[in-house]
Amino acid sequence: MTTKLKAALAALLIAGSGALVTETAAAAPATTLQELVPQPAQLQPRPEITFTLTATAKIQLSTPDARQPAELLAGILRPSTGYALPITDTVQGDGIVLTSGADPKTGPEGYQLDVTPKQVVIRANTPAGHFNAVQTLRQLLPAKAEAKTKQQGPWQVPGASILDHPRYHHRGAMLDVSRHFFTPDQVKRYIDQIAAFKINYFHLHLSDDQGWRLEIKSWPELTKIGGSTEVGGRTGKLFYTQDQYKDLVAYAAARGITTIPEFDVPGHTNAAQASYAELNCDGKKRPLYTGTEVGFSSLCINKEITYKFVEDVIREVAAITPGPYLHIGGDEALSTPDADYQTFMNRALPLVKKYGKTTVGWHEFVKTTKDTSTIPQFWGTTTTDENVAAAAKRGNKVLMSPANRIYLDMKYDKNTKLGLDWAGLVEVKDSYSWNPGAYLKGVAEQNVRGVEAPLWTETIKTSQDIEYMAFPRLPVAAELGWAQASVHNWDRFAPRLGAQAPRWKVQGIGFYASPQVPWKK
Repeated sequence: MTTKLKAALAALLIAGSGALVTETAAAAPATTLQELVPQPAQLQPRPEITFTLTATAKIQLSTPDARQPAELLAGILRPSTGYALPITDTVQGDGIVLTSGADPKTGPEGYQLDVTPKQVVIRANTPAGHFNAVQTLRQLLPAKAEAKTKQQGPWQVPGASILDHPRYHHRGAMLDVSRHFFTPDQVKRYIDQIAAFKINYFHLHLSDDQGWRLEIKSWPELTKIGGSTEVGGRTGKLFYTQDQYKDLVAYAAARGITTIPEFDVPGHTNAAQASYAELNCDGKKRPLYTGTEVGFSSLCINKEITYKFVEDVIREVAAITPGPYLHIGGDEALSTPDADYQTFMNRALPLVKKYGKTTVGWHEFVKTTKDTSTIPQFWGTTTTDENVAAAAKRGNKVLMSPANRIYLDMKYDKNTKLGLDWAGLVEVKDSYSWNPGAYLKGVAEQNVRGVEAPLWTETIKTSQDIEYMAFPRLPVAAELGWAQASVHNWDRFAPRLGAQAPRWKVQGIGFYASPQVPWKK
C-alpha cells in the first residue's frame, strides 16, 4: 500500500467527532491515535508524518501559562527517556512547543495538538488546556514512556492534528479516606492516576463515622480520638496535619486538579461525636465505631455548640483550600428528623458562603434550599428524583454519580472479592452504558455540571485495592465526562480501553481484566 493511499484511508473520520471508521482503520497500521481515552473531539491523522523525540529536544514555552504543565510533562518523560528535556522560554529547534492562540472552539479547557516532523506543537488558551494536552501527548508516546527507569527508544509520536475540548467542565474522582485511611503518598499515587485521564476535580471524603482525617486546630480531639482508628479496628495516627493536606492540594493543582474537601454532616458523624461529648444531645461521648453500617449518627441539632463546631471546621478548611468548593455531605441522615435536617441546613449552608466557598453536597440536601449556586451530587440508583429535578428546573447544576453506574466500589460480578453490591453488580459495560445528560428525569444536558466517580473504602485497604476497583472504570467515567454523547459506542470504546493495558502494566497498576474488554498484550 502506498503512503498516499494509507494517508487517504486513515483520514476518513466521522466529521467533528474524532471517531475512527473502524473498517478503514483496520486496513492501516494501528497507531496510538486509535487508542486515546478519552476520545478527542476532532482528530485528523497525518500518516506521512512521524515525530521522534531526541536527546537534544527541548520543551519550549511561549506563554507562562504553560510552565506547570511543561514541568509535569518533563517529570514524566525524563526518567524513561533519559533525556534532559530542558524547559526554555524560546521557541527554536526540535522539541515540544507549548504556546497560546488556540482556536476559540477549544474553550477554556481545550487545546490543539499538531504533530510535525520536527515538533509537537500544543496550543491552548489556559493552563487547564495545556494540562489536558499533556495527557493526550503521553498516550501518543509508547507505553514505556511511563516507566520510572531509563528505557530504550525510539520515542515516536504518530502524525496528527487534534482539536479537542470537553463535554462537561466537571470530571471528578472521589476517594474515601475515612473508612480506611490512606497515607499522603498513597493519595498522591491516585492523584497521578486520575490526572492521566483529564480528571480535573479530586473530592476527598475526610470524615465519617469511622474516622476524622484532617487536623482542626480549634478542635484537636477530632484527630487525637476520632482519627485514631478505622474499619476493622486498626489504630494509629490515621489523619493528615493541615500541612500535609495543603501539600496534597498543591500536588493535585500541579496536575491541573482542584481539590474538594468533604466533611459529612449532620449524619455520618460518629467520629466527631466520639471526640467531643458536647456534640451529643445527652452530653456523653459515643464509642469509636469500626463497622460499616450507616445512618445511625447525628449531630445534636438544637445545641448552639453544634454550629460553633461546624463554623470552626468550615473556617479552618476554607482557609487552606484554594479551590472554590466545599462538600458538606448531607446524605443518609436517617436518624435526623426532616424538620431537624432543615434546621441544620438553614444554619450550615450560609456558613459555607460566609467563608467564600460554594456548597457541594449529596443530593438530599438540595431539598432544603432554593440557592441555585449550590451543587447537588446525585448518587441514587433510580432515574427519578423530584427534589433534584426541581433544583435543575430552578437552575442548579447537577453533578452525576449514580451508584449503580459509576460507584467504583461496587463489585464487578458476584465473584469480585473486594467491594459492595448494594447498588448492584457493575461490570465495565454497565459503567459505560448510560448518558449523564439524559439519565435522570427532569435533568437535561444543560442541567448537568459533570460526572464524578466515587470510591468508598469499606473493603479497600491498599493502593492495589484502589487500582483494582478504579481501573478500568475510572477511565470510563473520564470518557463519559469528556467525549460528546454522539460518539459513545461500546464496540468502538472497548478496544480503546483495552489498549491502555500495556501502559498500566508499565505503571504497575493492577487493573481488573474484564472479559468484556479486548485487552491489548
